Amino acid sequence: MKSKKGLMVLIAASFLFAISFVYAQPQDVYKLHWDGGKFPPVDFTHKKHIENYKVDCKVCHHKDANPAEKAQKCTTCHDVAEAKDNAPKAMDAYHKNCIDCHKKENEAGKAAPTKCNECHKKS
Repeated sequence: MKSKKGLMVLIAASFLFAISFVYAQPQDVYKLHWDGGKFPPVDFTHKKHIENYKVDCKVCHHKDANPAEKAQKCTTCHDVAEAKDNAPKAMDAYHKNCIDCHKKENEAGKAAPTKCNECHKKS
C-alpha cells in the first residue's frame, strides 16, 4: 500500500512541476496598449517575429545592449502622450516600425497586416 501512495505523490509532484515550468516560461504574446488608447490592443508575438520572420531584436529594442537578455519597455523612452528627447511618441514609433516592415513584406509577396483593424482586432 505504501508504494502506491508514494507513486501517487510522485505523479502529483511531477504534474505540478510540469505545470509550473510551463507557466514560468517567458511571455510570448504581449498586448501592446495603454490606458486611453483609441483602438483595441495589438497581440504581438515575439516567437513569430524572431523565429518565423527572423526579425532581429535590435529592430525594436534599438537602445538595449543585449535585448535577448534584458529589454526595456518601449514606453521607457517613447512617451505615450508626446514626443520627448528626440524620441517619437510610442504610437508613432510602433506604427513606423511595424507598418513600414509589414509594407516591405507585402511588396515581397508575403502577407502582413497594414490596416488598423488587421492588428487592432475587436474582442
